[in-house]
Amino acid sequence: MNNIERQYQQLLGDILENGVDKKDRTGTGTLSVFGRQIRHKMSEGFPLLTTKKMAWKVMVAELLWFLRGDTNIKFLLDYDCHIWDGDAYKNYTNKFLGYEDVPSKEEFIKQIKTDAEFAKKWGELGPIYGKQWRKWEYQYGDEYSGGHHLPTLKKQIDQIQNLINELKSNPDSRRLMVSAWNVGELDQMVLPPCHYGFQVYTREENGQRYISLMWNQRSVDTFLGLPFNIASYGLLLEIIAKEVNMVPDELIGNLGDVHLYKNHIEQAKEQMYRRPYDLPKVQITERNWYQHELVKEHLGEKTFSEKIMSYRPDCFELVGYQSHEKIKAPLSN
Repeated sequence: MNNIERQYQQLLGDILENGVDKKDRTGTGTLSVFGRQIRHKMSEGFPLLTTKKMAWKVMVAELLWFLRGDTNIKFLLDYDCHIWDGDAYKNYTNKFLGYEDVPSKEEFIKQIKTDAEFAKKWGELGPIYGKQWRKWEYQYGDEYSGGHHLPTLKKQIDQIQNLINELKSNPDSRRLMVSAWNVGELDQMVLPPCHYGFQVYTREENGQRYISLMWNQRSVDTFLGLPFNIASYGLLLEIIAKEVNMVPDELIGNLGDVHLYKNHIEQAKEQMYRRPYDLPKVQITERNWYQHELVKEHLGEKTFSEKIMSYRPDCFELVGYQSHEKIKAPLSN
């Protein structure tokens, strides 16, 4: 049985039955419940929902973007991923407040794609997920010593690489965590992290290590966002497991404000009553993890970061994915 999908459908029903009316920053309005959890055994298949067709490569492109430490939408646009277009455009149009001549969103996106300098400036979303995962900044150094003021220095922490290193050297650690909630930089982000942190856990059984991942999410767009979040963290678990030679075990989501936008209610009702198909499998293309033995002997193994930088969305193949047709719904920014 496709258990993760049944849980998702039950969550939709829970919101429709028990949700309270809440206002939100977009002005759309939501039905909301608080504090829910979903759990999935990766041995039952890859958790990509089947009751509506999912934009697989769009989701993969966003996860790779995070893992690269990137915060500019240019990479996403190169792979036809438009999840963050609205946030970037909203940030851009703020400079036109009080003017009548505001460029259209289509013109903005076209210029990001074709003008490197424009993309560098206006494609940036601030220190969001990728920055915090791979380049968390902190200040260090004495501010005053020996009668002299010393300069405050900045240092970066690569949380993902640290996680990989710790999993290889100390897999029973209870500190296997990554956070995107940097309170000192929230006001510089176009949008504070919705899924703000994750923790991994390993166990040994019959000489083999199994690895689980639990993510925490403060705000959950249940119809459009949550299916992406489930699949994205499922794929992150697969990638990490492969790097540290462990078996993907359990995927867990702790969900805070779990809501349906008012303009998603009819779509949610439609999806609730669709019968799920069996879950697919995911195959990571081996050429991105493989080096010819002579090359490997000369250059050594690729680092995790080198592997991530070599990935493209088509390196991740869905095997046996069958789904119902898409259900369209507007994205609220």
